[in-house]
Amino acid sequence: MDRPAREVPQEMPEPSPLACKPVVRLRKVGKVYDDEGLRVTAIKSVTFDVPERKFAMIVGPSGSGKTTLLNLIGCIDTPTSGYLEVCGQDVAGLNDNAITDFRSRHIAFIFQNFNLSPVLTAYENVEYPLLLLRVPAAERREQTTAVLEAVGLWAQRNHRPNQLSGGQKQRVAVARALVKKPTLVLADEPTANLDTRTGAEIIALMRKVQEEHAASFVFSTHDPQLISHAEETFAIRDGELVDHRSEGKN
Repeated sequence: MDRPAREVPQEMPEPSPLACKPVVRLRKVGKVYDDEGLRVTAIKSVTFDVPERKFAMIVGPSGSGKTTLLNLIGCIDTPTSGYLEVCGQDVAGLNDNAITDFRSRHIAFIFQNFNLSPVLTAYENVEYPLLLLRVPAAERREQTTAVLEAVGLWAQRNHRPNQLSGGQKQRVAVARALVKKPTLVLADEPTANLDTRTGAEIIALMRKVQEEHAASFVFSTHDPQLISHAEETFAIRDGELVDHRSEGKN
């Protein structure tokens, strides 16, 4: 399937040499959906950089374009216009097979509804991304064991999702996202279905992982508790970037 044509902006300013290298770069990115002839503009000429190794938040009201933007960054969807670079790769230059391979190797996802396979155990859910990458069995066991221990769920490794609490399910989802050691973790409302205490525990877990493994996190959220941990905040309204704040900046 052919990928859509795009406009590449003539000027793409580089970040300051003192700044962190961006894990995501957007330049005048737009997304228009065509629903049976009705054109709906979801994202309008958005430009920003997400520095690597940060807790970055995309915030805004429902329908503002947060999830669409996260899907574009995650290479689940493609821009209609503009330039998008993820983990140093111009993703619009990749065909569908290459995009799938790139996403499986470099990007991981955490969802508010966990997206665990109900027929697999916690161990099997976490191991599954490594099976897709054809990681040898001994290495799969080592990595899966290590990450389940890191999230405190080794004792529940043989439990299926219906035998786990909401917080435990999200811990499995976090472990599954991290087991392949991704460059970028994208999380769509990861605390939305959790109570305040459990949400705080999951945030602390993700923060620990981000610091220990130098991972980059980009969240779509409206949870004030999660937003309070932001190092970069990008506010979206009606598909447009209306504010950007960095930790330490007014």
